Amino acid sequence: MTSADSPDDDPTDDELTDDEPIEDAKSELKEAKARLEAEADKAVTEFDQGVVDLLAWILDTETRARIYVYLRQHPKSTSDEIADGTGLYPSTVREALAELHEEATVERDKREHSGAGNNPYEYEAIAPSALVQGVVGQVQRELNTVFNLDSLLGGDRADGGPVTISVDDTDETSEAVEIDIEDAESSETDSSDSEDTTDENPTDDTS
Repeated sequence: MTSADSPDDDPTDDELTDDEPIEDAKSELKEAKARLEAEADKAVTEFDQGVVDLLAWILDTETRARIYVYLRQHPKSTSDEIADGTGLYPSTVREALAELHEEATVERDKREHSGAGNNPYEYEAIAPSALVQGVVGQVQRELNTVFNLDSLLGGDRADGGPVTISVDDTDETSEAVEIDIEDAESSETDSSDSEDTTDENPTDDTS
């Protein structure tokens, strides 16, 4: 028998069986990793879409919202860079940027470089607190319209309203929006209760 025919050189059935669990484990690990990555990507996408949907309500369109989010992540970007980053058409981006700049939602400056040719504009979005302050008046008016619905339906239009909204951005670490609602009926009830309490405990007149 030659060395090539030695039984030691041929893998046995036991050796093949021992390798199978290892390969199965590696395959399962790869599948688990792929699932985790897919779930992570999905979570990020859903989060981004949730923010975009909210901003679309404030900024009127999803296109403008996506541009705003991108500029908060990548300030001082050109229109071409925004188009590449968002997947929007360059002409759509330029049109939206012109509108956002006119509304003072984005600011722009010429990009400085030493090369020849035209320097493109680079854009930067205003802070979220400033964006909120810009819509506070509109939201407050709409809330007061709903609050005074009964008066409006009865033909007696109420001036102003009990709903006031304020934005506090004095704290650098956090920004808060406060909504104060004063219920006139509750105030009247509290006042009448106070008067009733006074009548129940009259002072003694010793004079």
